Amino acid sequence: MVDWIILAGISLVSIIFAMQWLLPRRPIRAADFGLSSPSSLFDTVFLFDDDKLISHSDIALAGFEHIANWDDLRRLLQRDFPAFPETPETVRTEGNLVVSAIDCTVEREVLCEWIDGIVRVQLRDLEGTQRPKRRDPNDPIRLAMDKAPYPVWLLGHDTKVRWCNAAYVSLVRKARGQDADLTAPLFPAQVDEASLGRKTRMSITAGDNGAKLWFDLTHVEQDQGHLFYAMDINAIVEAETAQRKFVQTMTKTFAQLSIGLAIFDRNRQLALFNPALIDLTTLPPDFLSCRPSLSSFFDRLRDQHMMPEPKNYRSWRRQMNDLLEAAQDGNYQETWSLPSGSVYSVSGRPHPDGAVAFLFEDITAEITLTRRFRSEMDLMQSILDKLADAVVVFADDGSLAFTNHAYQTLWGEGDEAGFEPVTVLDVTRKWQDHCVATPVLGEIRDFVEMRDNRAEWAADIQMRDGAQITCTVSPMQNGATIIRFATAGGINTDRTRKISA
Repeated sequence: MVDWIILAGISLVSIIFAMQWLLPRRPIRAADFGLSSPSSLFDTVFLFDDDKLISHSDIALAGFEHIANWDDLRRLLQRDFPAFPETPETVRTEGNLVVSAIDCTVEREVLCEWIDGIVRVQLRDLEGTQRPKRRDPNDPIRLAMDKAPYPVWLLGHDTKVRWCNAAYVSLVRKARGQDADLTAPLFPAQVDEASLGRKTRMSITAGDNGAKLWFDLTHVEQDQGHLFYAMDINAIVEAETAQRKFVQTMTKTFAQLSIGLAIFDRNRQLALFNPALIDLTTLPPDFLSCRPSLSSFFDRLRDQHMMPEPKNYRSWRRQMNDLLEAAQDGNYQETWSLPSGSVYSVSGRPHPDGAVAFLFEDITAEITLTRRFRSEMDLMQSILDKLADAVVVFADDGSLAFTNHAYQTLWGEGDEAGFEPVTVLDVTRKWQDHCVATPVLGEIRDFVEMRDNRAEWAADIQMRDGAQITCTVSPMQNGATIIRFATAGGINTDRTRKISA
């Protein structure tokens, strides 16, 4: 009996000494526990028999006073150390475990040891201590992860983040604040097989202003869970948005144009067209929406009789090649007279990056108006030529506008018009060569250049051959002036020949 008492006493003393060795005494600190806590709060030790807490260091930390079992400690640590074992049995099965913090930039860890049926859990701070670091700070793999500008994280099978690099931590704090839970995934979990090895574009909302940040996510399958890489593509998204707005603006602008527009890219595929092109070419919208090639586009125009009919197909192909080369140089400009009677002005212009733009403008009304005006001018000229009196018309600026055949016969002038405008001064000087000196010619010059108080008047001038001619000066609308030269017997052609000689 005495032996049993002695043995029990020895065991009790051994346990006391073991407890003194397992539980280092530290001064009491009043602060919350976490990765941002002071380093002095670490090196705390907990002892568990199975899942029951049997002892711990002399601590008084918020939350620690309520720890009674393994689950309580796990709930306290799982936010910053999500890989902390679920049960003490894991420590007994796998041996000593070192659990790293989810934030790879923090030099803190949890050491779990199995010692004669007791599980010892120690919170250790590796920063600023003599204890050798578990990870080499100069390890190239660690440096590559910690210094990587792209967020990287490991998502466990429980859809909780188990590890992340510094860029991910910075992004989480930017989006959710400094005290954000790193174990809660920042991005929606995309763990289906379809996303493996493929880029998936996702956005998150950062800050109070609701700004969106865009990333390309790459998913890699791992035994421990799912490894994700995020690449910042905000610059790409902004460029795409700006380009989309520009195209929309240009499309709205082009939609208001009455000129048909067809832009072909560097591959000679139709890249952009406006509604006016459909109206002018009668090409179906579904055909244009399929982005036909340049040759298919003009082939379809030819089939629709919306361009001049070529003599043969070979010359047609040669014409198309010449058209493309001229458009690339910006020199293509033609007027198409269509079988329907319409007239189109077609021009080709080069665009950046090898693109080519074609403009189709319906100028039928202009051509018709020009032809009608020319016909009316020819009719008026015919009428003037039938008059017996010589007639000359000066425009409001004093330039010669019209003459008739009798005028040309009287003064010995042809009907050829030069490029330089002929003024009233030039004309009266020629008259002076064929008639006796008279102040009438000066009065005519003054009258043509006058703008106010203009009334019809008449005077006689005498030709050098003795013929008497009555000159009648009459104002016209818009400042023009008409002058008629008349003789009693009309204009003598024989006399004109003598003057010309």
